Amino acid sequence: GGQILIDDKVVVGPNSGVGIVFQHHSLFPWMTVLENVAFGPKMLGRGDPIGTARTFLALVGLEKFEKAWPASLSGGMQQRVGIARALATYPPVLLMDEPFGALDAQTRSIMQEELLKLWAQFNSTVVFVTHDIEEAIFLADRVIVMKTMPGGIKVEVPIDLPRPRTHDLIKSDLFNRYRGQIFELIREEALKVFNPIK
Repeated sequence: GGQILIDDKVVVGPNSGVGIVFQHHSLFPWMTVLENVAFGPKMLGRGDPIGTARTFLALVGLEKFEKAWPASLSGGMQQRVGIARALATYPPVLLMDEPFGALDAQTRSIMQEELLKLWAQFNSTVVFVTHDIEEAIFLADRVIVMKTMPGGIKVEVPIDLPRPRTHDLIKSDLFNRYRGQIFELIREEALKVFNPIK
């Protein structure tokens, strides 16, 4: 229950002020990389869609692949196109549903750092869903741990780590304390599935 507001307006349906990046890139396979990124600005009738798309492809390091088809790209490159497409509408809110879950560990680590650079530049509000505790701590200002049964919010953990962040941070004592705290909170909920209260 409740309401969601963006810029003091109640959200009652699909909203052009919200960008979405899915776990699987969800790019249009019949469009080139450039056409995929230009799609949002074109549908919204904003400025120069092709120019905007080229700007965002450059930001994610894919300007040389604008004529490529999505199927010809690696998983990491496809996700970068997905991020560029979501950002090309300049959304105040960006929803990311496990966007790096299907990537190998090295690509995932690089994508996390790249996302933080983009976030610092655009300062959108990002709601990032992940099952990876380290990823949540590394990216977030606050981590929301969900309940198992019934669904809901168990606790909010504010993350007081310095920015800008690099992956050296995961070796720090404070990072490890957050990891331990969040691990125990999640474990409490997971155990409820195996030992339900009668």
